[in-house]
Formats: sequence, C-alpha cells, structure tokens
Amino acid sequence: MVFVSLTRLRVRSVWFMPEFFLYAIRSQSQVRKAAGFQSGALLPDRDRTFWTMTAWESEASMRAYMISGAHKAAMPKLLHWCDEASVAHWTQGETALPSWEQADERMRKDGRASKVLHPSAAHASLSYKVPRTSGSAPIRPG
Repeated sequence: MVFVSLTRLRVRSVWFMPEFFLYAIRSQSQVRKAAGFQSGALLPDRDRTFWTMTAWESEASMRAYMISGAHKAAMPKLLHWCDEASVAHWTQGETALPSWEQADERMRKDGRASKVLHPSAAHASLSYKVPRTSGSAPIRPG
C-alpha cells in the first residue's frame, strides 16, 4: 500500500510570495531525499494557490518528513501567510499518483481545513474554485 498526502495552500498576499517560494524550494529539496518518499507532484494553481501531492511507503515516513528540516520550519509561517490551507491523506494499492482532477475530488470529499490565522470565507468549507490542472511538475526522489 502507498500512503498519499495532498495539500492545498493559498498565499493571502503577494508580499509573502518570496519567502513562501524560498521555503517551498527548501522543502522540495528535503522531500526528494526523505526516507520513504516515492514520488510527488506540484501544481501551481491560479490566485497564489499551490497544491502538492506526495506518495510514501508509510504514514510514518511522511510524518517524519513533515516534522523535520525545512518543512518543519515552514509550517508555523503558513499560519500567517495563508488564508486557505487544507490536507487530505489516504492509502491506495497503486503506486502511480492520481490525476489532479481525482485529487481535487478527494480533497473536497475527505479533506480537512488546516489552521490559518486569517481564513478566507471559503476556508472552512473548502469551497474553492476548481483547480487549473495544467502546469504540474513531478517531484522525483533524488
């Protein structure tokens, strides 16, 4: 079984974008080397919204990545930077990641809003726009 983690973040102001990108680059470098990481993808959506989807050998390996290094350093900043944040997790038999359309369905069905300090009106209900699914980039172990 493969453990899949899906996140959606909307940065609330262009003023936070430079620092957000710096931490995103550091987190991507970290995940590529993380124990148990199998594959992933990034999706820059419209309106300062970013999706990540990662596949792991276990939930424990994903959590070990999440609470360490650059990712751990970024998490408290996201509380202030983002006005929408959500996450969904599931296990699946196949190793290939689902399509972004399937990921969107999964987020709407099984996702939960993460804590942010300045939530938008759509935050708690996950009533965001359908994502633009072009422009996705793979994340490969390295």
